Amino acid sequence: MKKDIQIPEVTNVEIAIVYEYNDIYKTDDWNVYIINNKDVDLEMIVIVSQGFSETKTTSLLRKKLEKLPANSFAKVELIQPELFQLNNRFQVSFFEGNMLFDKTFIFKQNTVKEGALRMISEIKKRGVLAK
Repeated sequence: MKKDIQIPEVTNVEIAIVYEYNDIYKTDDWNVYIINNKDVDLEMIVIVSQGFSETKTTSLLRKKLEKLPANSFAKVELIQPELFQLNNRFQVSFFEGNMLFDKTFIFKQNTVKEGALRMISEIKKRGVLAK
């Protein structure tokens, strides 16, 4: 029975942590973005995030987006720099057509820092992509 279940591979969807200036509060912030590089819309996107290490675990945060158009991106949440000392997991589930997709993205501890920033062409800002 298990061999009959198809688990589709997620491609062309990414999670990024971006370092950007906040015009409203006049601060430099770290924000999490989801990027859809597919030629189709994603629907009913649910993102569950949590920081963890061997001794610490943060509470779960859940975010839902109704739709993410093809070849676009959306800001998911603000993330505090103190959390970069932990592993940060982002579980992303969404529908593409009538099929459910699911992928877990992880930023390993201490990998998100100013020295690791690279230009993310889709957002046109500097950030780090999840592995």
